[in-house]
Amino acid sequence: MATTPAAAAAAGTVSSFASPSSFSSVKASKTDRLRPARRAAVRVRCVSSPPATDTSFKTKVPRNANMAKLQAGYLFPEIARRRTAHLLKYPDAKIISLGIGDTTEPIPDVITNAMAERAHALSTVDGYSGYGAEQGEKKLRAAIAATYYADLGIEETDIFVSDGAKCDISRLQVLFGSNVKIAVQDPSYPAYVDSSVIMGQTGLYQEDVQKYGNIEYMRCSPENGFFPDLSSVPQTDIIFFCSPNNPTGAAATQDQLTKLVKFAKDNGSIIVYDSAYAMYISDDSPKSIFEIPGAKEVAIETASFSKYAGFTGVRLGWTVVPKELLFSDGHPVAKDFNRIVCTCFNGASNISQAGGLGCLSPEGLKAMSDVVGFYKENTKIIVDTFTSLGFNVYGGDNAPYVWVHFPGRNSWDVFAEILEKAHVVTTPGSGFGPGGEGFVRVSAFGHRENIIEAARRLKELYK
Repeated sequence: MATTPAAAAAAGTVSSFASPSSFSSVKASKTDRLRPARRAAVRVRCVSSPPATDTSFKTKVPRNANMAKLQAGYLFPEIARRRTAHLLKYPDAKIISLGIGDTTEPIPDVITNAMAERAHALSTVDGYSGYGAEQGEKKLRAAIAATYYADLGIEETDIFVSDGAKCDISRLQVLFGSNVKIAVQDPSYPAYVDSSVIMGQTGLYQEDVQKYGNIEYMRCSPENGFFPDLSSVPQTDIIFFCSPNNPTGAAATQDQLTKLVKFAKDNGSIIVYDSAYAMYISDDSPKSIFEIPGAKEVAIETASFSKYAGFTGVRLGWTVVPKELLFSDGHPVAKDFNRIVCTCFNGASNISQAGGLGCLSPEGLKAMSDVVGFYKENTKIIVDTFTSLGFNVYGGDNAPYVWVHFPGRNSWDVFAEILEKAHVVTTPGSGFGPGGEGFVRVSAFGHRENIIEAARRLKELYK
């Protein structure tokens, strides 16, 4: 077989061409340089390359089999990957990200000033501090109890300050261990399910129903007001419940949470109540599970400054484990959680905790309220946009998320359509569980001009 040098190189073949260096000593005359070159016959021998051999060293340590159960990548890094690929395809596009729920507005001065003061003090002999209490500084724990749990029977010793609610969810999973069965809202924040898989609490992923074995998926849909039919939910050990819900934006009512607490008591379950968006509640929906009588005997609450003060990068949150909460053998849950915290965590940054105290000052609370109000105005723009286009829209009133229904559509297809044609990033509903198929979540975290521009593009796309 004969081929050109370029084809030979592209095909990875072995040819009889001399290397360019072998001609370096031959000086061509002017006539030779002007004379058309004659194509030389080339003999090419094609050989197949042997399969690549993996020569990397391998240890004898087996992989955690539970990690192999996880499906693809975690939702939000996967969205970031697709956003990056889109930008490579359209390098001049101005992409507007309304996908991951990351805050965008500056942290108020009253809060950053408190952090700056603490940071500067660390450079002085009197102001320096090293390791702090793993549970958090006493002053901050007391301020959290007084601000968010006044008259609810929660004391500062029930509060564990952390580097964020997401981190505490995984610490709680370590606390519960692998021999428990969990229930989650469907759809729900994916960290609940993924951490359960990693801990070995689940069976294999069932592709046909898009669920993991040994997890109860409590369907929350427009038809049931985004609150599960508890009469159809079997007994489970741990119930993860988020209100206002991420991604649907639905906030559970006093009556609904009363039913949830009774359900947990009747079944001997523990509720892990995620209240990360409580400050966005505008109506009379409870902001804490501990507003419900009896909840201290069956519930843990996680919370965070991330979406109130823009602390998604600063990292500061807390978890409430009431002293009344007991395991089946009568041992206090808080004692074991304290052991987990002391083993796995050295405490939140002292600078972050200074910021937390700044947040809970009268000026800080007002500043956080203003930040939340700004994002809620963004939410209204997004809700009005999709409503004007004829879509069924949920959430938005009590949360910074808008849940938009695209009947009969695949969520990832809708995500791709909006990204491709409008250069706007959303989040596919199916990433939050099978109950999210046919929906997309749109985040209200963004600069106002970007929210307005995204609304314009979406109206152009779906007019």
